[in-house]
Amino acid sequence: MACSDSRRRRVWTAARSGTRSGAAGFAALLGLTALALGPLARPALGELRWRQGVFPVATFLGYTSHFGQRVGPSGRSEPHYGLDIAAPMGSPIRSWWGGVVADVIDDGACGVGLVITSGPYEHIYCHLSGSAAGGVYRSGPVALGPGMAVRGGQLIGHVGMSGRTTGPHLHWGIRYQGRWLNPGAILKAMARARSAR
Repeated sequence: MACSDSRRRRVWTAARSGTRSGAAGFAALLGLTALALGPLARPALGELRWRQGVFPVATFLGYTSHFGQRVGPSGRSEPHYGLDIAAPMGSPIRSWWGGVVADVIDDGACGVGLVITSGPYEHIYCHLSGSAAGGVYRSGPVALGPGMAVRGGQLIGHVGMSGRTTGPHLHWGIRYQGRWLNPGAILKAMARARSAR
């Protein structure tokens, strides 16, 4: 989302003041809908809530593809509903938030992956190493299937190259009530919450 520095300052100032329009403007700045704002709508509660989030990759090398429109491997423009996080092959992947495994994926795009629900949020982890057989994902000591509870920060898998990928990374997506959110905006909210006093 393009946003001028002066608009960004106005929105940030209004959002920090706790005004209703400021919170909505802050949501727009982050690329979130008012519904997806959730914990950010109430700054005091929001700051505490976002501190619970866990960065999903233990060994971070960089971001290789952002959320939104991008040029895909085919050379054509396509939507990218997540954030690609480069990491060495086999690096531990942790659950962003506590929740319940909703699905184990094994297809040509995502490759081996997991979907975890946390209330109205779904977080998706793709291109994992390991295997998915009989509805159970296995990688090293990890064995997860639908209905199993996971804690925030729990080891849920390892970085791999399954599915449509050109190098080892985690594709991490987040949906709120069925609508895709920008994981980069979520990470920014988590960082702000941790730096708030």
